[in-house]
Amino acid sequence: MLIDSHCHLDLPPLAGELDAVLARAAAQGVSGYLVPAVDRGHWPALECLSQRDASVAVAIGLHPCFAHQPDDVEHMAARLSVPHPYVAIGECGLDAIGSPLPLPQQEHLCRAQLRLAQQHELPVILHVRKAHNELLRLLNEIPLSAGGVVHGFSGSTALAQQYIKRGLKLGIGGTITYPRAAKTRAAVAALPLTSLLLETDSPDMPICGHQGETNEPARLPHILSQLARLRGCDPKELIEPLAYNVAELFPRWQCQPQITAANPSISD
Repeated sequence: MLIDSHCHLDLPPLAGELDAVLARAAAQGVSGYLVPAVDRGHWPALECLSQRDASVAVAIGLHPCFAHQPDDVEHMAARLSVPHPYVAIGECGLDAIGSPLPLPQQEHLCRAQLRLAQQHELPVILHVRKAHNELLRLLNEIPLSAGGVVHGFSGSTALAQQYIKRGLKLGIGGTITYPRAAKTRAAVAALPLTSLLLETDSPDMPICGHQGETNEPARLPHILSQLARLRGCDPKELIEPLAYNVAELFPRWQCQPQITAANPSISD
């Protein structure tokens, strides 16, 4: 089963044609979707989405590139204190490029969400651009027993290893389809398969050859094919191990197969 571990099905234009988006993805073999939140206003829609379709899992979070209210973290804590559908906290993190918030304010917001993840033993979905040192410092300050994923990873093998040794996996998306992304392509070729997840970040992060177009989960097989090419194997060899990685990281996702054996990954 191919799983898109990071896509924003609740955002336009995908939200307006959701049935068609899911049908196109299913036709390409995609059978699971994890949708992270960007702000408090989207939480109710995400909860409805998770009830609507068992193939969709959702996360609750406050994205660093969106404006937020002072009491949003308190509302998140309240939602997590009662029965809820969330399998992770996110999307949260730090962004030194596109955020309307100064970095210290972003760090305060991220720290609060990391503490909620720690308290509720939930994995985190992390967004980071040009602020890796600051995020690594926060992760040292607040260790996460349930782990998490650095989504849309774009960086070197050395940077990837810094996250992996802190118990995090790496979300691999359209970046690796671009020949100019030499460092990231070299990293995904060398890193342990057990540390990788596939994602599209739809409707953003278009794959090479489709710049300027709306991205969607149906393009996930293209990313899988590129990952296989970089690792020198058949794409079919990667599907089961990658699905296992998702199930391992997000055990509360009920539609995922239960883990009953060692990770069936091919030799790393």
